[in-house]
Amino acid sequence: MVLTKDIYNKLRGKSTPSGFTVDDIIQTGVDNPGHPFIMTVGCVAGDEESYEVFKDLLDPIISDRHSGYKPTDKHRTDLNFENLKGGDDLDPAYVLSSRVRTGRSIKGFTLPPHNSRGERRTIEKLSIEALATLSGEFKGKYYPLNGMTDKEQDQLINDHFLFDKPVSPLLTCAGMARDWPDARGIWHNDAKTFLVWVNEEDHLEVFRRFCTGLLKIEETFKKHNHGFMWNEHLGYVLTCPSNLGTGLRGGVHVKLPKLSTHAKFEEILTRLRLQKRGTGGVDTASVGGVFDISNADRLGSSEVDQVQMVVDGVKLMVAMEKKLEKSESIDDMIPAQK
Repeated sequence: MVLTKDIYNKLRGKSTPSGFTVDDIIQTGVDNPGHPFIMTVGCVAGDEESYEVFKDLLDPIISDRHSGYKPTDKHRTDLNFENLKGGDDLDPAYVLSSRVRTGRSIKGFTLPPHNSRGERRTIEKLSIEALATLSGEFKGKYYPLNGMTDKEQDQLINDHFLFDKPVSPLLTCAGMARDWPDARGIWHNDAKTFLVWVNEEDHLEVFRRFCTGLLKIEETFKKHNHGFMWNEHLGYVLTCPSNLGTGLRGGVHVKLPKLSTHAKFEEILTRLRLQKRGTGGVDTASVGGVFDISNADRLGSSEVDQVQMVVDGVKLMVAMEKKLEKSESIDDMIPAQK
């Protein structure tokens, strides 16, 4: 247990310069003590300073969530997509779709659990201006949520292009649904292969065409005198401590009806450093044996390392599924702990 009475008493009188307190940090965990599908940390940051002011609470949580990551450790970044091996040879009979996303927080603003309406609108305006400068395959358009009909929103959600309405208690209890849908939106390029969400759980979330587009966006924000929150210990600073580091989630929708009912399925995921979600995301169950499999790690290893872990792990699980279809044993395929 990280939050002892002594730690709470030590921190309860403190606040960050913007006024975020330890009670604000732990509210979502107090209201939601567990989750049926994913491992949650039960706290959020309200600004960049939260990780320093409340480090007595957050450092042990970071260490526990990120495999013993120490306060003296330094994070590695690698956005060179050419270093990734494989990924283009996943069996399409089992792998239905894949996407890579990350979050970014813009320096000079509080984070979504603590944003004011005015800040959120400023972030939206800045994002629209920055994204409008992209050209070539990244040229696109911004679509504000409060300018959409419910039908248009639902279609984008069903197409997996848009974040869902904030009904998850993990978001609502952390204050991230305030003033919804004001100053929230989606930007995508004309081909819908590169998407940016504005003002959901983090200021920006980025999908696909990942490495190239991300570097272009960061360059553009710097020209507007707003870089991204980053330091050499925590990597990219984000709202949830579970996303610190790369903020990256490489998700693959994969069909595993046999393997998912195997007694060692959870152990296999743990050993491969992967985690599962239901077919429809964070608060859903699997439909037809289809799971959203992604990297469990964010901090201490690079973007390429984490995506490689997903590619290699999914390949192995598909091979296991094929053996189980033939009623063959997979005991000799169960991997050692990564």
